[in-house]
Amino acid sequence: MSATAARPRIEGDWFLVPVPQPHRPLRLFCFPHAGGDATAFTPLARALAPAAEVWALRPPARGGRSRDRMPPDFDTLVAAVVEAITPHLAGGRFGFYGQSFGALLAYEVARALPADRRPDLVVAAGAPCPAEWAEREGKDLDATELLRLTGLEELVRADPDLVELALSGIRTDLAVSATFRHRPHPPIGSALYALAGADDPMLGTTDLTGWAAFTGGAFGHHVLPGGHLLATVDRPGPVALLSSLLAAAPARPAADRVRAPAPARPPLRPAVRPRP
Repeated sequence: MSATAARPRIEGDWFLVPVPQPHRPLRLFCFPHAGGDATAFTPLARALAPAAEVWALRPPARGGRSRDRMPPDFDTLVAAVVEAITPHLAGGRFGFYGQSFGALLAYEVARALPADRRPDLVVAAGAPCPAEWAEREGKDLDATELLRLTGLEELVRADPDLVELALSGIRTDLAVSATFRHRPHPPIGSALYALAGADDPMLGTTDLTGWAAFTGGAFGHHVLPGGHLLATVDRPGPVALLSSLLAAAPARPAADRVRAPAPARPPLRPAVRPRP
């Protein structure tokens, strides 16, 4: 579908809306991979508009937030994202989509939200389930290996100036992900789908089924053409699949959904009776 002509919009410090929509459609909050930035989801936002409006997470320590420090550990990062995202959840349906490190973050943010504010759908791409998550800090890996593991080798090869910038973001995020510790917990009620690229060197296609234990709602898994990153600055990713999943995701009952506050009404004036 064709996108609107609206300019990209920044919402607070944490979110980029690449293709704003004039009305409140379903929102898809997107969480980038290690070293990634919100702009990676611009092609996806264009492809999904106007049926869905993408809100892409802007992690600290890169891009327009290069002066902001990344939280020191994973739990603090989750808490910061929960605080930032909560005001934007009222008034309609929404889903989460995360890639690699972003998939883990998306799920843990969903879990940290109150039950009545959780997304209708969580899509985890290129990541094992939290119980099987094991991330190296990367301090012993050379630049080529770091770029390969995060799927950025091809993207920065044409521009050597991007290498150090990409490596800085990758190392920052890997250091945070290394602090993650899985704690057994009840499954969330959101529908959950796990995706993997057929040529992903980091994730076996059989690793997707572990996600089933993390939802009490609908579950599915899909292997798609591609590598570790499905959505990038050069390609929108699994648009058709995401569109169908978003359309089919069961909405939570209205009683369980947070509603946007009603606009204030002007005070009622006493009726003036006409004189006889």
